[in-house]
Amino acid sequence: MGMIDETSPDRTVEYSIIQRVLNGDTAAFEQLVVQYQPRVFATARKYARREGEVEDIVQEIFIKAFKKLGSFRREAPFEHWIMTISVRTCYDYLRKHQRNKVSNFSEITQDDFDLLEFYGDDGQPDRENQEAASKLVHDLMEQLSPASRMVITLLDIEGKSVKAIAQATGWSVSLVKVRAFRARKEMRRLLATINQQQYL
Repeated sequence: MGMIDETSPDRTVEYSIIQRVLNGDTAAFEQLVVQYQPRVFATARKYARREGEVEDIVQEIFIKAFKKLGSFRREAPFEHWIMTISVRTCYDYLRKHQRNKVSNFSEITQDDFDLLEFYGDDGQPDRENQEAASKLVHDLMEQLSPASRMVITLLDIEGKSVKAIAQATGWSVSLVKVRAFRARKEMRRLLATINQQQYL
């Protein structure tokens, strides 16, 4: 006997909803929104800090998904399809809202910088220190170029493979590798800049 695909019932229900939407029952799309909203919000929050911006990104993702629903092919799960739209929309957001290229670290203190080492410690930092370190990492990420921030988030934070990143972003595998190399180099340069400024 062959193995049973436990995801089949869910996919069948999703495909049914999608078909209803394509047949004119646009209200049925709300079921897909409810199903995937938590994941889409979680993705958007990795690239935008203000909740208003996050909500705008999420809204744009679902609008794009609705408009492009006719292009969805059932060879892959709907989840993969909508998360690809999510990643690409977040990248577009980063490019549109690119921060000033002149890095300003004046508000980062030596205590903040010390947290970088603490953040990677084998010990279990308390919640307050975890949150402070997380904020610092987020501040650093905001200084990166859009492509660098995207690839570091997907590769190093989410742990996705180079191939999966290529599929999600539409970049070639070789381009993902090049951008990952450049991103880590950019991050090291930022860290060196912070370290140097602490001793000026």
